[in-house]
Amino acid sequence: MARRELGPASLALVQAVRAALSPSDAVLLTACSGGPDSLALAWAARHVASRDGQGSAAAVVDHGLQPGSADVAARTVEGLRALGYTEVDLLPVTVPLGDGQGLEAAAREVRYAALAEAARRRHATVLLGHTLDDQAETVLLGLARGSGIRSLAGMATRTGHLLRPLLSLPGDVTRQACAELDLEPWVDPHNQDRRFTRVRVRQTVLPVLEAELGPGVAAALSRTAELARDDADLLDRLAAQADPGTDDLAVDLLGELPPPLRRRLIRRWLARHGAPESGLAHVLAVEALVTAWHGQGPLQLPGLEVARVAGRLHPRVPGHS
Repeated sequence: MARRELGPASLALVQAVRAALSPSDAVLLTACSGGPDSLALAWAARHVASRDGQGSAAAVVDHGLQPGSADVAARTVEGLRALGYTEVDLLPVTVPLGDGQGLEAAAREVRYAALAEAARRRHATVLLGHTLDDQAETVLLGLARGSGIRSLAGMATRTGHLLRPLLSLPGDVTRQACAELDLEPWVDPHNQDRRFTRVRVRQTVLPVLEAELGPGVAAALSRTAELARDDADLLDRLAAQADPGTDDLAVDLLGELPPPLRRRLIRRWLARHGAPESGLAHVLAVEALVTAWHGQGPLQLPGLEVARVAGRLHPRVPGHS
């Protein structure tokens, strides 16, 4: 039987997946929720793997956050098997609530942990279905946080074992591919729930920007993310080179560095001493021990105390001598 000719959207997906892969990606593990982006990606990854010789598997994470989520996950597994997947991991997870995290962040954390374990077990690269639209939303959310250039860098195409092949494609392409391939995606009700900030950005903020500034805003935000990520990566490398790796930090060393490098070095140093989630306010407070020194006492940070003594910054975990 002759092979079915690919439509333009399906072909774009295949080309994007092939372009993103490297020789080390021997096994492709596609994370699939059943939505149009991840379902289209699952088809494209299977298509590429079957022709180019990679191993292929899929993973479905059931967060258990909605009534009937187990049924949705089971139907997604069935749909993946219909695409030709013989190996599908169904990964039920428990999302902790009420620990200070938002629901989105908590779900993302446990989802990524489950996918990391599945990837380790299969020695696989995890493919995620984030698109250009998701990237634009991420950049806008980073801009709203006001936490520096790293927050504008959005999502990288590759981060460790995670690969996002579709970041250059708008969501219209994945939806069109599903239509071309007669795939029936599931529509997550949470994607329409305006309690979530990302939904409000998708439904209101981006459309207003497109209406007022003209088309192409999402693509422009995605380009901004690429440029910001290159700049942030360079500054992080320079900060790593300037880091002496000592338990304490010389004030003179910090004072000689330009502010972007000084703050990155402070953040690295705080993370090394048990404060990996230090926000900008914490970093600026430590920086003030260098740039605005007037004899102030120890600085209390979450889980860490920082004091300036004899021209050096010293860390101490509260309750430890």
